[in-house]
Amino acid sequence: MGKKVVVITGGAQGIGRAVAERLSEEGWQPVALDRDEEAGQEAVSSINGLRFIPCDVSREEGVKRAVDEVLGQYGWISGLINNAGFGITKPLGELSLEEWNQVLSTNLTGAFLCAKYCAPHLEASRGAIVNIASTRAYMSERNTEAYSASKGGLLALTHALAISLGPAVRVNSISPGWIDVTGRRKSRDRKEMDWSREDHEQHPVGRIGRPEDIAGMAAYLLSEEAGFVTGQDFIIDGGMTRKMIYV
Repeated sequence: MGKKVVVITGGAQGIGRAVAERLSEEGWQPVALDRDEEAGQEAVSSINGLRFIPCDVSREEGVKRAVDEVLGQYGWISGLINNAGFGITKPLGELSLEEWNQVLSTNLTGAFLCAKYCAPHLEASRGAIVNIASTRAYMSERNTEAYSASKGGLLALTHALAISLGPAVRVNSISPGWIDVTGRRKSRDRKEMDWSREDHEQHPVGRIGRPEDIAGMAAYLLSEEAGFVTGQDFIIDGGMTRKMIYV
């Protein structure tokens, strides 16, 4: 067996791209699944050894085909990062069932499908799964019902998978807080954000999060150093969910 192969959904931009960069640097073979082909090709040009496969993780046949393609090229899968996700912010009365289903299908069902088709190969390699959830699983802003529900479901899916797939496969999740991903978007969407001092200082650590903060934890959870860690969620939010706010 050569390099450890890791499948990263939503791996062309944002946190997923940062994870792909980190794991490539650590000697993994990253494979990004993403429905944005423009972003995928840009990521391939800048991340050493990255393989990109166009895939909408909400579609079962697409996931099955992508996993088969990974196995056809490399022969094994050692890790899975379920990162693909998006949100729709609308008042409850205006949120359509179709929109609700779109968010749940990508953020939660997509993770289920990828776990389902990667699981036999992860079991063979004694691999690991990391689900990228959100602090929205614990706390909410207005009009985020679909996104919050999907991320809360992802936490429950995490511990369910940990029990079902253990001891061969470890499964954990990360719940990021406010992470500035603007520098990891495709070039035509990339811009420098002028965050205010107040934006940074409302975090107990004194700054907004960076994609690298999440990538570091993902790398650890995939590693043998985390061999006694499964079924857990790790909140990485600069302490914001611990801070009482009075208005």
